[in-house]
Amino acid sequence: MKILTLLIALSLTLFAEDILDTIDRKLTPVSAQMYKKLINIEPDGSKKEFLLFQAKKDKDKMVSLFLEPDSEKGRATLRLGDNMWLYIPNVGRPLRITSMQSVVGGVFNNADIMRLDFSTEYSIETQEEKDDFILLNLRAKNDTVSYDKLIMQVDKKSLTPIQIECYTSTKMLIKTLYYKKLTNFGDKIVRPAVVETMSPMYKGYKSIMIYGKIIPKDFPDEAFTLDALANASDLRR
Repeated sequence: MKILTLLIALSLTLFAEDILDTIDRKLTPVSAQMYKKLINIEPDGSKKEFLLFQAKKDKDKMVSLFLEPDSEKGRATLRLGDNMWLYIPNVGRPLRITSMQSVVGGVFNNADIMRLDFSTEYSIETQEEKDDFILLNLRAKNDTVSYDKLIMQVDKKSLTPIQIECYTSTKMLIKTLYYKKLTNFGDKIVRPAVVETMSPMYKGYKSIMIYGKIIPKDFPDEAFTLDALANASDLRR
């Protein structure tokens, strides 16, 4: 009986991890290039927009290049696992940044903008079947992850997120992410094209992330180094 119980527990764990891996692949190929527009909306209705090109490789590497506005053009960020850097033209060297900071301001932080696979940073604690969605409680694998806990609603048909609540280790809600507008990007990529977020910590503020293109593409490892960050525009070729 003990052996049977252990086998059932193991199979449920593996099944849960498979779901998280599936969600990751539904959202982004293992290696890909993509374009994103970020829009920050302030309480008075004013907006600031950014256009980014991103290159992702494997589960732990990402480069972001600012294309617009002109004041930000040429800036680039690099993420390697939990480590992040910002390159600014005419500055001598890339600067270390943290996951909870934001290179664009607004409600999205750097970890949101340079999102790695969920399965890289989180494990599933519980899984519950609802009428229209699957409810996942995720726990961070270590204390360097931006959010200690995520409560994720996953659409049963598309196996993509509907809503994600992000919490601290003290169970304080930091923000909620809303995934909208399920879109076919081609190459069997069908995922929400819009992610909106609001936070009780930034009342009246709202940030929106819009995916324009997502294309599977492999990149050399040397493209994801500090030395290559100044030439991030070469990745678009």
